[in-house]
Amino acid sequence: MKRIAKFMKVSKEQFAEGWQDTFGEISGEELERIYESVKLPKRATSGSAGYDFFSPLTFELKPQETIKIPTGIRVQMEEGWVLKVYPRSGLGFKYRLQLNNTVGIIDSDYFYSDNEGHMFIKITNDSNEGKVINVEAGTGFAQGIFVEYGITVDDDVVEIRNGGFGSTTNKCDSK
Repeated sequence: MKRIAKFMKVSKEQFAEGWQDTFGEISGEELERIYESVKLPKRATSGSAGYDFFSPLTFELKPQETIKIPTGIRVQMEEGWVLKVYPRSGLGFKYRLQLNNTVGIIDSDYFYSDNEGHMFIKITNDSNEGKVINVEAGTGFAQGIFVEYGITVDDDVVEIRNGGFGSTTNKCDSK
């Protein structure tokens, strides 16, 4: 196995900004408790490809409801690798849990963004069977898989990221 990345928490200040932007103001003590409870992603078994992401909060999603979760996590990885984020297989199978962008793509340079590379995971209960999802704080709800990638022989990109979601779009849009 190639060891190419390291998960870590974002700063407490960055987590607070992301949390309050998503859920509104809460007490400093409550925010501190949530931040301290953030668990780094990990594999369940030595044969697991995916690193489980654990929810920092307890939540319920009724069919067609959506939640954006500030994970408190960032990842530093070698160039030439990407982290792909998916719902945990069981939740997708049982409840049709979906990531709103289908697959989350975390580029190696996202770590250096203004938001410290803070990963947010936005999910929707896409159940067409009326099933309600209940996720307890500390429970795995998504999984990330590291994948090596290549580029074209004539690639000459030198731009540097400075932003989060969609920040590279303008540089790539065709006319």
